[in-house]
Amino acid sequence: MKKISEILAIHFKRWGINHVFGIPGKPVTPLILDLHHSGIEFVLSKHESGAGFEAAGYALMNRKLGVAIGTSGPGGTNLLTSAGQAKASHLPVLFITGHPSIKDSGRALGQDSTMFGTDLVKMFESVTKFSARVERADTFKSYFQHALEKAYSGVKGPVHLSVAADVLAERIPEFEMDLPEAVYPVASNLDKCRDIINLPGKKVIFLGKGVHSSRAYREVKMLAEIFNIPVMTTPGGKGVFESDHHLSLGAFGLGGTEESSAYVECGLDLMIVIGTKLSDMSLAGLKPSQYPKKVIQFDMDQTFIGKSMEVETLPIMGDIQTNLHALFDKLDYKEITKMPFDIRDYKVEAPSVEIKSPLSAVEAVKVMSAALDDDTIVFGDDGSHTFYAIKHYGIKRPGTFFFDDVFGTMGHAIGYSIGAQMAKPDAKIVCLTGDGCTFMHGTEISTAVNYGANVIFIVFNNGKIDMVDTGMTLNLGKAVGTVYPTMLDVQKFAESMGALSFKCFDAEELREAIEKAKLAKATVVIEAMVDPTELPPTTKRG
Repeated sequence: MKKISEILAIHFKRWGINHVFGIPGKPVTPLILDLHHSGIEFVLSKHESGAGFEAAGYALMNRKLGVAIGTSGPGGTNLLTSAGQAKASHLPVLFITGHPSIKDSGRALGQDSTMFGTDLVKMFESVTKFSARVERADTFKSYFQHALEKAYSGVKGPVHLSVAADVLAERIPEFEMDLPEAVYPVASNLDKCRDIINLPGKKVIFLGKGVHSSRAYREVKMLAEIFNIPVMTTPGGKGVFESDHHLSLGAFGLGGTEESSAYVECGLDLMIVIGTKLSDMSLAGLKPSQYPKKVIQFDMDQTFIGKSMEVETLPIMGDIQTNLHALFDKLDYKEITKMPFDIRDYKVEAPSVEIKSPLSAVEAVKVMSAALDDDTIVFGDDGSHTFYAIKHYGIKRPGTFFFDDVFGTMGHAIGYSIGAQMAKPDAKIVCLTGDGCTFMHGTEISTAVNYGANVIFIVFNNGKIDMVDTGMTLNLGKAVGTVYPTMLDVQKFAESMGALSFKCFDAEELREAIEKAKLAKATVVIEAMVDPTELPPTTKRG
């Protein structure tokens, strides 16, 4: 017989989870102690949202499970945003929250998480795939199994268990449970898919972040090369296809390239959509007159298929990698119609960038692209800074750039990068963020320092929430509440938390700072003072 808190810790250790993220509180302290006794490092985050972001980054990099812990009441509500972000990122994260003992339910209690107080189970339902309260020890095994199966079935995602303090301390018979292995069926309509792709006409492959989830980098490249079809990516799909590939058009939508816009402006016969919901950010700039005649859409989830563009759509349901492999098996390579395509026909001369003081954000991204190693993994935060990178940062290897264009929490990439570094200490991790994001969740840089997560944080500072400021100005004629009267001094802020920090005003200073950061065995923060008057590539969205 073992305590439920012990059983949780034992399972995490068996599964290779060596870090759990959170902030202590009375109802969950027994679990934190048992994690410690099992050799699992409890990472004291600076805010529960940060803990959830770090657990998500950990899950992304270790390809297993991330775990975040919060106490009852406000500890749990602070985790809600990171649960929503993990759901948008399709990451299996187990959120564990506590609440006072079941025997005290119905009384007036501080930080009550039952139906009499802050009902965390209900709150988590809309931002997780499964949310349940464990009120009896004899139900724990069943609920635990349900949670894991939900996290791994279909589109992966976060789950939540609220475990009462007295239940967490109860003893039950010990058991062993493995992490579920996903089994993906093959779509039944791949013959029709093959026939449509092989029809003559102007085509494009449109890749989203679902390619990251499926790790189908090799397969989408094969599809493009077999049929000689050009490729463009959504903002969230940045990083799934090499920028210098002869079929690459770069990104489309917000942060999109002139080449991708030029290619689609005359209309398309077929768009092969892979791993994207086709959100407004992904389709920004695409007019109804430019819609393709037909769409083939590969996705795990039926919800948004055929809803963003009202055109004839063939859904290919299931795992992308599995279905593409099955499609290749059906191909008669002698009958394939290869589309004539020359990227030079769609090349648009980029305007020369005037290097200003303060630094141009475009130039700053180009410096990053040239200075960072090919295998560097970049986490882009939500804001103009990353849309500059979507347009101008070169992808050398697929799977080295991550950005969310759906839920879009400012500051989430700070935590994601820290969790990723802890899951894979030898990886080269960079977080591209902005001053607005740093105001929100920059204290997690202290977590990186305290636990030896040697992330390089590159912070674009222009003294405002740039993307909103631009949107309000262009669409409403005036921006209000978007500028910080007192700018954040990122360098001093980072130094106060123990990070090595640099402030850069021009391209050469930024280049030198990145080179020093690459050699430093420490958490490094590089503040790039970028031009506040520069117009970001986010104006296509109304």
